[in-house]
This record gives sequence, structure tokens and C-alpha cells, in this order.
Amino acid sequence: MVEGSKFYAPTTLTDYPGQDVRRGSCGSGYKQKQEASKRKALGYGRYRPVSGTTQCPSFICAHFQCFNTSWKVDAFTNDDNKAGPFTEESSFATLFPKYREKYLREVWGAVTRALEPHGVACTLDLIHGSMSVRTTRKTYDPYIILKARDMIKLLARGVAIGQAVKILDDAVACDIIKIGNIVRNKERFVKRRQRIIGPDGSTLKAIELLTGCYVLVQGNTVSAMGPYKSLKEVRRIVLDCMKNIHPIYRIKELMIRRELAKDPKLATESWDRFLPKFRRRHLTSAEKSAKKRETITAKAEARKAVVDANGDKMEVDATEPPKKKKKVYTPFPPPQLPRKVDLQLESGEYFLKASEKEAKEVARRKQQQAEASVQRQAQRAEAYVAPEETKVATVEEKRRKRKREE
Repeated sequence: MVEGSKFYAPTTLTDYPGQDVRRGSCGSGYKQKQEASKRKALGYGRYRPVSGTTQCPSFICAHFQCFNTSWKVDAFTNDDNKAGPFTEESSFATLFPKYREKYLREVWGAVTRALEPHGVACTLDLIHGSMSVRTTRKTYDPYIILKARDMIKLLARGVAIGQAVKILDDAVACDIIKIGNIVRNKERFVKRRQRIIGPDGSTLKAIELLTGCYVLVQGNTVSAMGPYKSLKEVRRIVLDCMKNIHPIYRIKELMIRRELAKDPKLATESWDRFLPKFRRRHLTSAEKSAKKRETITAKAEARKAVVDANGDKMEVDATEPPKKKKKVYTPFPPPQLPRKVDLQLESGEYFLKASEKEAKEVARRKQQQAEASVQRQAQRAEAYVAPEETKVATVEEKRRKRKREE
């Protein structure tokens, strides 16, 4: 980066002579102290070192006192905006479905109150079915308009107002994953979308616990809110599920990674040997034959109780599949099939004129149409055939029957 930016880092590893680059330890040379005082004088004090677990790159943390450090980003306040009000107005709009109109009308006061401290104005247009946000003269954070855009997007996708307001925090991001165009078959799409939720929402709860994200499956989209790194995992799980890879495989991998992260000895080692490798298993010829035999056996069992014309049950051996008749071997080839011209010569159609051929074809089509119309009329007439009425026994007949039985 250039020296005039908010965060200055040296361009080469030799800028700090007292630093051991191989070990990543922070040196304490004269030039390092000079650089720290220069940064302080220029006002680059927004990023300050705090204790953490992230390993700091050695060529950046020269003026820090400790090796194991990370940066804390302070909240952007009105004092950080030195330039004053924005010269141009920025605005974003999004449409919402009809069924969300009632809910949005009820909570729009809360949306306005959430955006008011940031100086962002919002409008709900019920005629065109849209929500819009725009900057005002009071807006001081240039990035808050993008956060407000994400907020109205989440509200349109079915996220509750209490959850959607959290997107205004700098540490929270959102991702709206489109899943509607991945699977063409509607039944298959619904089945795979249900896999993301799982029985009683158990799979969705496991994804939320392991990634630390809020996930909502709604229609043709999946809305996720959380840290940037976790959003990548959620997107991977959702898209793989729609491509017929069950979420349980990714969940198992995340659980193993969480346990491995607790061991400091494995911090510098590869985890590939611990992670499961799931591959699609191809059946061998023997397994295919066994599967085929099982199918034949199941069909034979279904044919066990076949009723013949006399009403007697025919016993079929379920273990033996139906045998095919063995063909008799002949050294001669099968007779050659006649060509289309040969058939026309036999019927005499070959010698007809073009007009006669056309008239014959028209007559054939009309005959087919007449037969088809007769069949359709017969099918339609079946619906109007009165069912056979069963005679209901009278009270006297019921009494006589009861007396006979007694």
C-alpha cells in the first residue's frame, strides 16, 4: 500500500533490518521505532494491535510489541468523515412478493428507526411493491448504504426484522443463494431443498451451529447471514446439496475441522489425512448381477398370486427367473427385408401419379382422424354412464333377515 493510506505496510522484507523474517518475530531496531512514530504523527492510529490467536505477518507487524497479534477495526463514526456530507445521492431499490406486504407494513416503523441513526432514508411503495433506501445529508458512513441495501433484500426474502437489522453490523455479511435454476425437475428440486432443512429442521440447525450463520430456506433462494468465511461454507453446502451431494458429508467434515482446530500441534500440519474422502462408488459386474437377481426375485414374488381365468391361483417359483427360449442355430443369414420401393411396387402405389398419391394420403389421414374421434367420444361418454344402483334393503327385510339368523 502507499504511505498515504489508512494502513501502511512496507513494500519489501528488508525495510526493517532488526527483524528475523524466517521466524516471524518482531525486531526492535531503530528504523522500526522511527516508522511507528511516523505513523502516529500522520494519524494512522485507527488500526491497533490487540491480543488474539491470528498469526501476524512479520513484514507488517514490525512496530508491534508481540508476535501473536491481530487488528481490531473501530466503528466508523461521524468524526472519521473528514470530507463532510456526500456530494451525490446513492439509492437502491428491491421488489418484494405480495405475501410479504402485510408484514412489511407492520414492521416498517422498526426499519425506519434502525436506519435513522445512520442517516439513511427508506421508502415502502405498496403500489409498485418495492422498497428503497437512499443516502441523505446526515449520512456519514459511505458503506452503510450497501448494508441498508442488503437489509431490504433480506426482508424481501422472508427474514424477520429482528434478524435483518443485524446486517448493519460491520462484522456480519449476507449471501442470497439462488437455487431455482439448478434442478429442472420440480419434484427433485423440492426433495433436495428439503434435504437442506432435514427432519424437523435438524440439518439446518447443524449447519447454523457449525458455521455460526443464520440460514433461511425460502422458495427459490437460501438466505444466509454471518461472517464472510462461514458464508462460503454455507454456499458450498447448499449448492452441493442441490447437485445431489447430501449435506451430512459437509457437516461431518466441518465437525472434524472444528476438533482439529483445538489441537495446537496440528496448526502447521496438513489436515488432509484426517478429513473423509467421499467418492461415488461404481458397482462391479458381480454387484450389478446380484442387484438384477434381486429385482427379478421381487417381480417373481409379485407374480406368485396370479389369478387365472377359472379363478385358481397359479403357483410360480420365486427363485427361478423366467427362462428365455433358446434360438435354433442356422448357418444362413436372415432374409433381407423389402425396401420401401419394393413395397410400393407390390401394392401398385409406385405407378400412381403425384395427385393420386396425395389424394390417397389425405384419405388415409381422414380415416385415422375419424377413428381417433370415435375413440375420444367413447371415452367422454364413459363419464356419463350411470353406475349400477344397489338395492337398499327395507326395514321389514332387515327384520326378517335378523329373525332368520337368530
